[in-house]
Amino acid sequence: MLKEIRAALLFGLAVWVYQATNPPPPKICGTPGGPPITAPRIKLRDGRYLAYKEHGVSRETAKYKIIYVHGFASMRHHTMSVAKLSVEVVEELGLHLVSFDRPGYGESDPHPKRTPESIALDIEELADHLEFGSRFYVMGFSMGGQVIWGCLKYIPHRLAGATLIAPVVNYWWPGFPANLSTEAYYLQLPQDQWTLRVAHHAPWLTYWWNSQKWFPASAVAAGKPEVFSRQDLEILSMVTDMYMPQTMQQGKFETLHRDMMVGFGKWEFDPMDLKNPFPNNEGSVHLWHGDEDQMVPVSLQRYIAQRLPWIKYHEISGSGHMFPYIPEICKAMIKAPLLEKK
Repeated sequence: MLKEIRAALLFGLAVWVYQATNPPPPKICGTPGGPPITAPRIKLRDGRYLAYKEHGVSRETAKYKIIYVHGFASMRHHTMSVAKLSVEVVEELGLHLVSFDRPGYGESDPHPKRTPESIALDIEELADHLEFGSRFYVMGFSMGGQVIWGCLKYIPHRLAGATLIAPVVNYWWPGFPANLSTEAYYLQLPQDQWTLRVAHHAPWLTYWWNSQKWFPASAVAAGKPEVFSRQDLEILSMVTDMYMPQTMQQGKFETLHRDMMVGFGKWEFDPMDLKNPFPNNEGSVHLWHGDEDQMVPVSLQRYIAQRLPWIKYHEISGSGHMFPYIPEICKAMIKAPLLEKK
């Protein structure tokens, strides 16, 4: 009898381990049972498809070409306040901006082997497909801002300028002083601390941790009000998001969970070791951050700005994480790297 009970317990444990470490497969766009394809897409070298959206003046007449990288739980339609820029400003600048769905989001195919390098190379392929020329601008918000570090590492020769907007930091980057990163880490809600611990130390359990019901998982993923500043909540109350159902339509694992594993995993490089990609001032790198950001502690951005003095650091007083949705600030961020060349 004891043998049968032990066998049943072991079988149950094996089933639990399998389910905990094997998320359901994504519902890939364009496949039987998957979401429909509605966006223009390019086929990448490895066979994956990348969906994108174009904004502003035509590519042929544009003076400045920008690739925008969306953040966590977002997609190509989420471009801060770019859509609110006046036609006069867009035409005066000669601005052409392309946003795209990062792998797994929206209508871009998932990439189970996604890394900071692979997404930078995806951006380079997108630019080449759209005939952006030898150099182009990149800008990214939040988790998309973190992606820009990969661009500075892997494709600096293709950049005319780069803008990091409230970029998510990885608390385990070795360039941070241990006391500083630890202090910043413990500013997060306890449930987010545990979510990041799992993503970094046991990434194979990320799906389980964010799906189980015994302990609270990511407050950021759940959009709990505690993770936002007062200004953030005011901004969000005025934002209507009609695209959220499309954002994670292929499944949460290859969007939210993959973001956590890549963003807070073990990187092959430390951003604090990067060299100035524009030693002759032929371009510039800007970092913008709110001093009341409760998702990404401002102390770490201040340290990055001190460690990398070639980055032009802009701290927005009284602002949280969502300040890019303020039209005037969005306009200033877009103009800053472009008008320096005049």
